[in-house]
Amino acid sequence: MGLAHGQSAVPAVAAKPAERNVSEWLMRMHEASRQRSYIGTFVVSSNAGAMSSAKIWHACDGEQQIERVEILTGVPRSTFRRNDEVVTFLPEARVVRTEKRDSLGMFPELLKSNETALAEFYGARRIGQDRVAGFDADVVQLAPRDNLRFGYRIWSEKKSGLVVKLQTLDTDGTVLEQAAFSELQLDAPVRMDKLAQMMAAPEGWRVEKSEAARTSAAAEGWTLKVAVAGFKPMSCYKRPAGSASAPEGTMQWIFSDGLASVSLFVEPYERQRHSQEGLFSVGATQTLTRRIQDWWLTAVGEVPAQTLRAFAQSLERRK
Repeated sequence: MGLAHGQSAVPAVAAKPAERNVSEWLMRMHEASRQRSYIGTFVVSSNAGAMSSAKIWHACDGEQQIERVEILTGVPRSTFRRNDEVVTFLPEARVVRTEKRDSLGMFPELLKSNETALAEFYGARRIGQDRVAGFDADVVQLAPRDNLRFGYRIWSEKKSGLVVKLQTLDTDGTVLEQAAFSELQLDAPVRMDKLAQMMAAPEGWRVEKSEAARTSAAAEGWTLKVAVAGFKPMSCYKRPAGSASAPEGTMQWIFSDGLASVSLFVEPYERQRHSQEGLFSVGATQTLTRRIQDWWLTAVGEVPAQTLRAFAQSLERRK
């Protein structure tokens, strides 16, 4: 690939550094997102023309990490995450929602598991360098080795490894979705105690607790006849009565290949609510809905449609 815009030729005498493999690149990015404090504004845009932006404050002290995300577009909302604790403030409704959630996808953390088999499903190579939000970055291409996952183009800040820009690519290389910092202050003086204090519910606001119970698919009577290559079950939850995010009794079974994740939501079938079977896409996110006997499946993931179909075809009721 030719030189990126603004990139100068490297003298011939410069020693070429050893190429990092996919696991080494991703571990570097993963560690940067956990170890660095920063403040930034990031913008997410999709090929459908949708665009949103948010301001993020991220602080850490080794194992503990906390972040605040303030949505700058659409309905006002701010979300705090402290390890697996998530608190969302909805000022227009004067509501605070609290829940426990696996810390998947804290922007811009990529790795969703300590997955060592990534090299089996993705290849990685550095394809150039660029500047994002004033920072020099390596541009790394992650190419899938099969048609069950999307590719990624990642801009990784040279000194720290922090992901400063990320594109999700479909099978022909078209950009489905892009997330990038438009401004970034690395190693910013973000205080964990200050952010923690802001997680308290203001007086007079209603607090809604969403306590999803941990369970297993087997305990709920479900199994996959055939595993979908590379995707391993990560966790399984059952939603309690009054859950804001899903109807009572809904099971959420989460899979990941270390980069991409898929959620299978299974709930009792109701004729009035569940009329539309089909496949829908917004940017990189695909959603498949299907009736399975007396149950309704909603499969969601940033994966190709055939991946969701593979999950839907393999899901089987056991009791």
